Amino acid sequence: MRFFSLKKHRAAAAAAIGLLLAVVISDTAAVVRDGRRLDGLRDSVLRLHILADSDDEEAQRLKLLVRDEVLELSGDIFSGADSREEAEMAAAERLGELEAAAETVLRENGCGLGVSAAIEDVYFDERTYGDITMPAGKYRAVRLIIGSGSGHNWWCVMYPALCIPAAVSGKDTGELFTEEELDILYKPEKYRVRFVVWDKIKEITGGEFVKSDENYRPAAAALDKMREKLYNIQVNKEELYALTVGLS
Repeated sequence: MRFFSLKKHRAAAAAAIGLLLAVVISDTAAVVRDGRRLDGLRDSVLRLHILADSDDEEAQRLKLLVRDEVLELSGDIFSGADSREEAEMAAAERLGELEAAAETVLRENGCGLGVSAAIEDVYFDERTYGDITMPAGKYRAVRLIIGSGSGHNWWCVMYPALCIPAAVSGKDTGELFTEEELDILYKPEKYRVRFVVWDKIKEITGGEFVKSDENYRPAAAALDKMREKLYNIQVNKEELYALTVGLS
């Protein structure tokens, strides 16, 4: 038992060391610049999240039928939207219609389950859609829950319309995002460490310092100072291990 406990502590220590190194090697200006671009990307999209009643084959089939119906309606719902905020307002006005349309699909297929629709903040892991990888994090999302919602989910980006192929939507991905956002979407490996550091800083500070340059500057200076100290401190492996176990 002691062996496994020690192994667990060493794993925790390794994770903590990794985070410390990430802060040490990350360039503050790059973290803040790309972090703000990430926040802009997260704030510019409205995602779709559909949860099936269960994981059995029929429940999963019904989930995909509901998906098809919702996507067919989405073109009309978002036809006049020029921003995520406008898309969200348009969707909010028609949540009842989305619920009714989804339930009609279920009834036509012999299912009496109900569907609830809402717009919520939903945390998504990093997800890949075709050639695009959406970074992990919280996004605004239209969420449809079929029955208990305990089955595997289906997701996509509802606005801009990444759920619909460009041949159908008439728009190429390059028309939907800025050049900087496209770089994030197509090169996720370039940004993962910076985004982890960025989200951790926001978590620790409550996000206050990122709201303006005035709030950011002292925090950035503190981060630079901390990195300098970490570079200059010489610790042996046992001291670093003891430190990180204490922090975990």
